[in-house]
Amino acid sequence: MADKQISLPAKLINGGIAGLIGVTCVFPIDLAKTRLQNQQNGQRMYSSLSDCLIKTIRSEGYFGMYRGAAVNLTLVTPEKAIKLAANDFFRHHLSKDGKKLTLLREMLAGCGAGTCQVIVTTPMEMLKIQLQDAGRIAAQKKLMAAQAQLSSAPAGAAEPAVETHPTATQITRELLRSKGIAGLYKGLGATLLRDVPFSIVYFPLFANLNKLGQKDPNVKAPFYVSFLSGCVAGSTAAVAVNPCDVIKTRLQSLQRGVNEDTYSGILDCTKKIWQREGPTAFFKGAYCRALVIAPLFGIAQVVYFVGIAEFLLELLPKHRA
Repeated sequence: MADKQISLPAKLINGGIAGLIGVTCVFPIDLAKTRLQNQQNGQRMYSSLSDCLIKTIRSEGYFGMYRGAAVNLTLVTPEKAIKLAANDFFRHHLSKDGKKLTLLREMLAGCGAGTCQVIVTTPMEMLKIQLQDAGRIAAQKKLMAAQAQLSSAPAGAAEPAVETHPTATQITRELLRSKGIAGLYKGLGATLLRDVPFSIVYFPLFANLNKLGQKDPNVKAPFYVSFLSGCVAGSTAAVAVNPCDVIKTRLQSLQRGVNEDTYSGILDCTKKIWQREGPTAFFKGAYCRALVIAPLFGIAQVVYFVGIAEFLLELLPKHRA
């Protein structure tokens, strides 16, 4: 990262602002990724990213693409702040007298950042996935009910009941009531399995790509270099760990569609996906995830490196005066 030391509050604010901007821009693609990954060999609703978004708009309206966004917008601030600030913290303490970090130490710093962030990431993903996938399950049940009604229902039969979508608050209360705090951390192991390798790949790759755009080691790279470095490093890491993301998404989904498998753990999930859907199933939604992560981390690194927080913190004393 930049050699200039930035205060911890500034790092946290930068990371939070970066996450908010990034999520707002790419959330519909993330929703499509979740729905595509959760499709099994039962009733398949979507054939591609564009097909998923079009059908979502038709059945749920434009704001249906942002189902679950409130959870992300609320929790992405601490999540991204922890991730980016933790990486800087570990890089600083792993460096020897300000010397350049070795690749192994860069990877260790990324590992530390990925481990720290799951404190927030796991419950955030747990709630987001339920909200994002609710529309797919409701549409699938409605389609199956309509097909059954056409083939066998007598005249004047009642219309199928309209599905209601649970809120994040309702899901949280039910999980806490039935399973305690552990309910919100279902899939913690799978989240670690995804986020730690992601950070190990992402942070060293970004740091080295970003350095290519620095004319002077003591001067920050131009913002467009940070943006492109974040995009390339983010999309590369995202595709590399996509199998882990598929497993995590499946394990954290509480509701299942018609004829869809349930899983008891990481190994059981991996085995069933491999046997029943083939190895290519581990890369479902990979291009969606790359499209989400590339701009998300590109924007994050620009905001983080430009240092919006330093400017805001400098204004506070002047404003008070």
